[in-house]
Amino acid sequence: MASPAKPQLAVSAAIQREGQLLVVRRAVSPGLGLYSFPGGRVEFGETLNEAIMREVFEETALHIAIAGFAGFREAILPGSDGQPSAHFVIMVFAARWLAGEPLLNAELDDFRWETLPGIRALRTTEGLADIATDALRLLKTERHG
Repeated sequence: MASPAKPQLAVSAAIQREGQLLVVRRAVSPGLGLYSFPGGRVEFGETLNEAIMREVFEETALHIAIAGFAGFREAILPGSDGQPSAHFVIMVFAARWLAGEPLLNAELDDFRWETLPGIRALRTTEGLADIATDALRLLKTERHG
């Protein structure tokens, strides 16, 4: 399979509920076996907000309210030949849980509501604890601001 000619845009959400964040474990590549935030690719013609609401609902059946932009991460995945096989730019949003209980799709095989120390103790995608810290800071500022 030929690699895409340019980076792919993706979104994810750091969803807070009762002081904890939702982390989900990937059941497929990329990120197989690692905990991360729910999310996925932005579809053509879709806004970032639309994409994050859709992806979170598709992956977890949760309804959320987006609080703001928490930061970004890049994932450049090597192929078997050592050359990049995929390049994702992931826009991460802080969000609040509104309704629903996690009901995972086939891309995920576990979920946990975790505190920041709990997230740090898990096998996660690169930089997850740092972006969780930024999201929690944004949520605290937004609530008290």
